[in-house]
Amino acid sequence: MTHTVFVTAPKLAQAGVDLLQAAGARVIYLPDADDARAVRAIMASEPVDAVISRTVALDAQAIAACPTLKVVSKHGVGVSNIDVAACTERGIPVYMTPGANAQSVAEMTLGLLLAAARRIPWMDGELRGGRWSRAQDGVELHGRALGLVGFGQVGQRVARVCLALGMRVHAHDPALRDQSSPVPEVRLWDALDDMLPHCDVLSLHVPLNAHTRHLLDGARLARLPKGAILLNTARGEVVDEAALVRALRDGHLHAAGLDTMAVEPLPAGNALAQLHNVVLTPHVGGSTPAALAAMASGAARNALGWLRGTPADAAACVNAAVLSRGPAPAP
Repeated sequence: MTHTVFVTAPKLAQAGVDLLQAAGARVIYLPDADDARAVRAIMASEPVDAVISRTVALDAQAIAACPTLKVVSKHGVGVSNIDVAACTERGIPVYMTPGANAQSVAEMTLGLLLAAARRIPWMDGELRGGRWSRAQDGVELHGRALGLVGFGQVGQRVARVCLALGMRVHAHDPALRDQSSPVPEVRLWDALDDMLPHCDVLSLHVPLNAHTRHLLDGARLARLPKGAILLNTARGEVVDEAALVRALRDGHLHAAGLDTMAVEPLPAGNALAQLHNVVLTPHVGGSTPAALAAMASGAARNALGWLRGTPADAAACVNAAVLSRGPAPAP
């Protein structure tokens, strides 16, 4: 039986394409990666069996429009662009690819840390503009304390490198409450508010959900020591951006390194882009060729496994309760 797989992006890394082709799948691509209307139109007009979801919204309207839909497979781990509740109501599993991009995201985090601490992008711009501007207010990281909010595969990789730099490392992750730290040298904190005053650098590694939206608000930013650095390679909405801008402008924070913003693409004239103590990248932490290949092949395997009756590990399914009850009738 030929299955139809809809990739909500103009392309997929060859590793994923090869798996889909070997399975004899018919593959449809989304011409414009940001066109949610086109997603709905394709879902309503094509017999889609599986969606490999990139970054564009896969909303309840699109899901309801496709009676043939059987499985959604996220290309990555963040499912905030997918209406998981709508999938769950239909008995449609939503899989993700944990760990596939962890190394690349960790390396981006470290790059942002060094760039923000030493104001590297600003000095590069000054020299290219013909100005010999020697910033000498950079932060030496040895002996400083890193705080990690979320201590999964990315956070643990970041921790190990920062320990090697001579930093002390703290972490907060509710999933590890009453457990020993997976990295022995890292101190775990049950309460985020208690950890924040001890963090010269704070790095965010949590998914976006109702509990983490604006997790870092003005009050929590104020709990960080003066001169702290904030890093975000998770989701922009985890931070109250207006409060962040204030903390950067008034000098409470030394700098921020952000791979994610609340609104993407970043609107023209956004306040963050006007600040010299902010390093910005366009949500590419997990977009190296190695990570893209791993996510593409993982997403393809998850989709094909469900369609073939050989589902992936339930730990990779964000709504695993549907696995035991099977699909509900399509509307």
